[in-house]
Parts: sequence; C-alpha cells; structure tokens
Amino acid sequence: VPLGGLLKDKMFNLETRSVEETITLGKKIGKLLRAGDVVALIGNLGSGKTTLTQGLARGLEVKIKDYVTSPSFTLIKEHRGRLPVYHIDLYRIDDLKEVYGLGYEEYLYGEGVTIIEWADKIKKLLPKEVLIINLEIIGENRRKIKIVPKGRRYQRIVKTLMRTAKCGMRNAKRVNASTHQRITDC
Repeated sequence: VPLGGLLKDKMFNLETRSVEETITLGKKIGKLLRAGDVVALIGNLGSGKTTLTQGLARGLEVKIKDYVTSPSFTLIKEHRGRLPVYHIDLYRIDDLKEVYGLGYEEYLYGEGVTIIEWADKIKKLLPKEVLIINLEIIGENRRKIKIVPKGRRYQRIVKTLMRTAKCGMRNAKRVNASTHQRITDC
C-alpha cells in the first residue's frame, strides 16, 4: 500500500487506491491489535468499512473460510482468530436505546477485539481509549482514511503504522504486538 502518512494532531492520514490496499491496511492494523482493543469505523455507505474489517480480521488470524460480511441484520457477529473478534454493525440502529439491549458493554470491555461499523451512532458509549478510523470515498476504489488514536495504546499503533508506511507497506517487517517495535528493519 503506497502510503504517504502524516502524523498531524495525533492522526494519521492516508489513501488506499484499491480494495486490496484497503484490506492490506486492515491486515496491518489487525496484526497490532490486542485483547480489549476497540476499533470504531466511521464512513458513508460503501466507504469501505466492511472491506477494512475483512483486513482487520485477517490480521487477527480469522480463518478465510469464516468469511467476514457485514452483520447488518444480526448486528453482532463473533469470529475466532488469535483472539475473539466481535464485529458490530450499527447501520440499522436509529436510537441509542436500541444498543443497550445488545449487551454492548460485554463487547466493548471484553476479552477480544471489537470492531464497530457506524460507530458514530454510539459516540457517547465508546470507551475513552479507542482507535477511530474514518473512511471517505474519493474515487471508484480510492479511499481517504483518517486514523485517530484516542489513548496511548492506540498512539503506539499509529506510530508503528507510520514507521511501516515509511518503509512501504508491502515491504514492512514483522512487529511485536505487545511492544509495537519492529522485529527487523525495513
């Protein structure tokens, strides 16, 4: 993924030029996630939230046969990878009260990684520390992506992504998930 990221006001701005690049970005982020992490995805319909989620799931080692699709009708779908992955889609939620019946706390403060599509619908319920990813359509397959880390843990993830971007995402080396240090240099 050719990324020209900038850390400005603690956010990372980049562009993906294809579905594959969006999935690759998600995979890179997914490899850095740990138990208890929450990823809040925001963007219009068709902006790539589910595509990015597929990449996040791959980075979290969800089996390919457990294909990740948007759980718009079920609202929550659980996947098994190196950690439990809770994929929440709030597209059909119109009122914050509807979320309370889902047992959302169990997912936001649980043992796995929680990925929330349409997270802007529950801003008040999101944890103080969260990785917010805004996706914007700028072309048929091109997406402008803004990653906003809320909390030190997520700031470290963004710093790791920036180092990876400097090397070129395709040539990035493995990263220790607990320390976010590159295991080998680019």
